[in-house]
Amino acid sequence: MKNDHSPTILVLGASGTIGKQVAKELEGKSVNVRITSRKQEMVEQLCSEGKDCVFLDLDDPKTFALALAGVDSVFLLTGYTVAMLTQSKTLVDAAKKAGVSHIVHVGVFAEWDTTDAHFAWHQMIEKYIEASGIAWTHLHPNMFMEALTSAYMPKDLTFTTYWEDRRVGYVASSDIAAVAARVLLDGPQRHAGKDYWLSVESYNGKEIAQLMSDITGLEIRCEEKGVEEFKQLIEAWIAEGADSWYASANIEFVTQMLDGRMSYMAMVQNDIPYVLGRPAKTVREYLAENKEVLVASATHSE
Repeated sequence: MKNDHSPTILVLGASGTIGKQVAKELEGKSVNVRITSRKQEMVEQLCSEGKDCVFLDLDDPKTFALALAGVDSVFLLTGYTVAMLTQSKTLVDAAKKAGVSHIVHVGVFAEWDTTDAHFAWHQMIEKYIEASGIAWTHLHPNMFMEALTSAYMPKDLTFTTYWEDRRVGYVASSDIAAVAARVLLDGPQRHAGKDYWLSVESYNGKEIAQLMSDITGLEIRCEEKGVEEFKQLIEAWIAEGADSWYASANIEFVTQMLDGRMSYMAMVQNDIPYVLGRPAKTVREYLAENKEVLVASATHSE
């Protein structure tokens, strides 16, 4: 039931991994949750279910005004294409016109002077948000644990890493969503101007393979590959329709992981307990939750 006296929070990407969990975390709280879709039939379906859903296409700024009308806070997360620059810039401008008071943005885990394109795009968006005059909070997640059960799922009893023996930090998407929801509920009075860093534990490939072995009871080995093998993977991504600019940025990411320029990706910097008052999910806990999926994949030969 909509309460006209409660603040309205616009959640972008509510059909995606994090946005869906943010919307769920906000359900039943003393806020009005507005979600969006770029598919009119989906908007109509969700509205018929009693949800506050509006049509919004990030590539069409004409759709922004009605989506933002009466909104107090925005959860901003954009897709993995260079279009995120224009999408975010135009949305922030519209949010300012609409009188939005707080933007919570999901960015990346990076040093301020990073030279990897995808990371730089996020930082440019962050600076634009800050320059808008709207109160802001930036979330900086390291690698999603979900990568271990999707893009880097073990196959044929082998876990493959493409940055050789380098370590990387991990965070569960559920914790990212929980932090975002908490920040949105508490509002700018508590979280304005804050950067929250979300890197819970740091592992290299062999350590991840050992954890997978412990959880599944299988002997999962680690195959340490490098940038040349990663380029082959990227070519397949592009063939499947991935944005070529984003794909190239991924190659640069692996290159910089290997030559040390992105060694900070190995850092543990975990602000989750400060915001949520509880420990963050560990990689072992995440893998245990997904044991059946891991076993099925690891025992499958391609």
